[in-house]
Amino acid sequence: MSGARGTAGYVAPELICRTIGGVSHKSDVYSYGMMVSEMVVGRKNIDIGASHTSELYFPHWIYKRLELDEELGFQGLMNEHDQESAKKMIIVSLWCIQTDPSNRPPMSRVVDMLKGSLDSLQIPPKPFLSSPPRSPVDRSTTMESS
Repeated sequence: MSGARGTAGYVAPELICRTIGGVSHKSDVYSYGMMVSEMVVGRKNIDIGASHTSELYFPHWIYKRLELDEELGFQGLMNEHDQESAKKMIIVSLWCIQTDPSNRPPMSRVVDMLKGSLDSLQIPPKPFLSSPPRSPVDRSTTMESS
């Protein structure tokens, strides 16, 4: 392959940074995961107008809400069954977008996870390309006026 091609936000990290891994069928799994998460949440995976940098990187935004058990903003899902299905799709999509291609499931496993129950799914590790956590302000290094 002479150069990376794809839509911004859907291109697997290994297409951009060769130290992550080689291009493989797992690159498509990454793109699928980003597409599914965007469809379920109803938001673009790149939000240039985000008010905080932690909201800029879409997977971080999703992951933070799952960790805090916050609303994911499912568009028009009123009943509990639909919300459970949407949450399952989000968790599966997070598995699909793992930074290391070897940690992404093959598509046959993705299908099995989507067919299975929400309770059988574990939340995957946070991809390391996510936004860094904000550290508390160190008062010893800040200047205070008297």
